[in-house]
Amino acid sequence: MTLGFLKWGAPAALLLAGLNSTAAIAETTDQPGVSIELSAAEAVGDACRLSFVVQNGHSQTIRSSVYETVLFNTSGQVAKMTLLDFQDLPVGRLRVRQFQFAGLACNEISRVLINGAETCEGVGLPEGACDKGLNLRSLTSMELIG
Repeated sequence: MTLGFLKWGAPAALLLAGLNSTAAIAETTDQPGVSIELSAAEAVGDACRLSFVVQNGHSQTIRSSVYETVLFNTSGQVAKMTLLDFQDLPVGRLRVRQFQFAGLACNEISRVLINGAETCEGVGLPEGACDKGLNLRSLTSMELIG
């Protein structure tokens, strides 16, 4: 009996530890909110095109979502402040939105700040639905913060 425990005890403990960490990750990612990922930055002539992948984690559709956004240059100064219209965000479905910034090269942008939701409309949405629980990440060399 002791040999059986020694033989299977360590793998079983590792399996249980793995299950516990998976449950913890699921708890943190299942929180309602909006996820915005800066997926790509592409030079288009003298402009920079930023591609965002957005997902609505609420149980209600967001009919309209506009975020005040600030682009910082490599010196840390504000290069551009604008409103990005992410439009409608259906429940649980990915949306890709692209925005092009003329006169601003991608290698001149060091970080992108989601400064807050200017517009967030939808039937039955909780207050602050587009701001609270905002999950941001970047797959580019630019930092995405909020």
